[in-house]
Amino acid sequence: MQTKRVFLIVLDSVGIGAEPDAHLFGDEGSNTLGAVREHINFNCPNMVSLGLFNIDGVGGGVAKPRAAHARLQESSMGKDTTIGHWEIAGVISEKPMPTYPDGLPKDMIERFETLAGVKTLCHKPYSGTEVIKDFGKEHMETGALIVYTSADSVFQIAAHEDIVPIEKLYKYCEIAREMLQGDWGVGRVIARPFEGEYPFKRTSRRHDYSLTPPKPTMLDLLKKNGFDTISIGKIYDIFAGQGISEGSRTSSNDDGMQKTMQMLDRDFNGLCFVNLVDFDMLYGHRNDVAGYALALTNFDKWLGEFMPRLNDDDLLIITADHGCDPKTPSTDHSREYVPMLMYGKNVKPVNLGTLPTFSDIAATVLDVFGVEKEGVDGTSFLPKVSL
Repeated sequence: MQTKRVFLIVLDSVGIGAEPDAHLFGDEGSNTLGAVREHINFNCPNMVSLGLFNIDGVGGGVAKPRAAHARLQESSMGKDTTIGHWEIAGVISEKPMPTYPDGLPKDMIERFETLAGVKTLCHKPYSGTEVIKDFGKEHMETGALIVYTSADSVFQIAAHEDIVPIEKLYKYCEIAREMLQGDWGVGRVIARPFEGEYPFKRTSRRHDYSLTPPKPTMLDLLKKNGFDTISIGKIYDIFAGQGISEGSRTSSNDDGMQKTMQMLDRDFNGLCFVNLVDFDMLYGHRNDVAGYALALTNFDKWLGEFMPRLNDDDLLIITADHGCDPKTPSTDHSREYVPMLMYGKNVKPVNLGTLPTFSDIAATVLDVFGVEKEGVDGTSFLPKVSL
């Protein structure tokens, strides 16, 4: 298969049903796509035509799907953004990253306060919007940082931009990231700036500080072999910049889709790796079924404009990194299968069934470009989909 450009788009949190071990994560019965597809706001004819509903376990497919399609199972021990994206890029994490359902440890907080020279508040698992409602006023009065976690492996720092200038907040996060290694090695340290009057509003200047992947990913191998590795959205942050030749952050799904559309006019040779985060951040975590359905509809509408502009030697892969079912009582990520749709002129529209790991995407992308795996996890499905 002669390919010059691969567009790999991650629809953040668009899972398609609970995995067999979902009970171990408290996620029995979760199905993010199932939760939104019956809503009146859901209208995704392009993804349905590609074969989204033809994927194992989804139901309601078309007679002749246009893309190769599969259900991918997560092999890593986790359900968070970092682990999910690392697995897509060829790194299976056998050990879960630390989480703190009972709150961040006292010695961790004390160490951070000493290194940063600042006092902190909260220290508990919290919703990002609720935590600024509950602790924002005290933060404004005292200047103490709001430090909290969630069901995921995160250490989050919230601060009002009038109290803590954004660059100073980023510096505090850098201090935390350097400190949080080893047994305290959370997947992400996240800057969560907010603004305005009570009940306050989070700004778009969020910034993630991830651990460095423990071994080379498909990004490293592509870059080493002279291919472009372009990231759009929070991909750069998730991989701590490792293996990425060019990165562009985004403020919304619309911004990410616009920047991805602009890449069609770029003469690059390699991978454009995209994350669209609003599904997860704005709708999944807030149990907003209507908003989630509309966001998928908006992506699908954009997809209808994007696909006709692909070159004959382009490939499009659409997938996800975990679930975040907006109909369950939980507002956290869910342990779910994810979809894989692969579209291009030379792609055979076959049902690949259920594949054992997200890393099969990494192995396939490397195979597309003729790059040796060199320890990257996964098995290429390229021979099964090539015309």
